[in-house]
This record gives sequence, structure tokens and C-alpha cells, in this order.
Amino acid sequence: MSRSAMLENINSIELIGTVASPVEYSHSICGEAFYNTKLAVKRLSGTEDNIPVTISERLLGSMEAECGMRFYVHGQIRSYNQRGERGNRLIITVFAREIRPAYEDETDLNAARLSGYICKSVVYRTTPFEREIADILIAVNRRYNKSDYLPLIAWGRNARFLSGAAIGTELSVIGRLQSRDYKKLLEDGSEQMRTAYEVSCSAVEAGV
Repeated sequence: MSRSAMLENINSIELIGTVASPVEYSHSICGEAFYNTKLAVKRLSGTEDNIPVTISERLLGSMEAECGMRFYVHGQIRSYNQRGERGNRLIITVFAREIRPAYEDETDLNAARLSGYICKSVVYRTTPFEREIADILIAVNRRYNKSDYLPLIAWGRNARFLSGAAIGTELSVIGRLQSRDYKKLLEDGSEQMRTAYEVSCSAVEAGV
């Protein structure tokens, strides 16, 4: 096994949902085109998460992927910085490694497995209703000396468990990738609607 493979952390997500936006060209790398869309995935509560997905032309082939169609996607959660006039933004997307039409009996699915290292101080707080929350940012290594910086959110016992975790602590996480709309207050005093993406942790283990 190569050294780069040994340093690679776990990064896996499976989704089953409904195409919620047109498949649009995003960019090309080494002559290969990539396309973006969003997959609407229902939670048990009925709330929908609109998950951005990046798909290569090689995977799409001649396959139709129109709004309202249901698909299974297996891939990795990736991040990159988008530079703009108003500063940098952390962009989160699911990079598809496998995609196919969902079977008729397949229900919505949103299952992520990650391992990585805490790279920013954990923010622990309680709501006015005394619900415990922790915000965590982890670096998930991948090949070629690259890393994905992925935000996590933990609740209750998991939040309390992570509240004292130090930078550099290795985490293994099971959860789901969720979307959350919020209002961003800009420097000129105006507000802008944005969508944040984070992995909601259902199970967490910490290493050294």
C-alpha cells in the first residue's frame, strides 16, 4: 500500500433521493466535464435536505437525469474554497463515484461515514431550551496531499462528549449530510439567504 493511501481517511456517503434541480455544466479537468445538480432527500421527519452532487460526464454517459427522477448516488463529501468579491466561502458537494436510477422499492437514504482530525476548536453551546450543541470542523485526508474540511454538528450526549476534544483529535463519525437555510448579514447591512451544509452526527468515536 502506498504512503498516500495509508494517509487517506474514510469518506463515504450514500444517497437515495429525487433530482431537484437541472443537471448543469460545472467545469472540466483534463478534458473531462463535470456537472452539478441537487438531490432532495427526505428525513424521517419529512423535512427535505437538498444535497449538491457533482457528477462526471463519464458516469452520466447517456443516462437521463431530469427533475423528479430518483437516483442512488455513492461518493465522497468534498469541500473547496470559492473566492468572491465578499471573501471566501466553503463549498460542500458530494462527488459521485457511482450513480444509477433508484429501484422502485428503495426509500430515501442519507448515510455518511467519515474519519478525520479536528482542525478547529470545538464550539459547544446550549440553546435557550437547554439543548446541547457542538460545532466541529474536521480535516479528512485524501490522496495527493489534499484534504476536505467538513463541518459537523453534534447534539446531546455527542455534543457533551466532543466539548472537550482538542485540535488534532481523530474522529470517526456516522451521520447524514444536511442542508440548512440561513440569513447572512453583509457588510453593507443587507441580508442574503444562504444554505449551509453539515454532517449531523448520530454516532461519534474519538481516537488519540
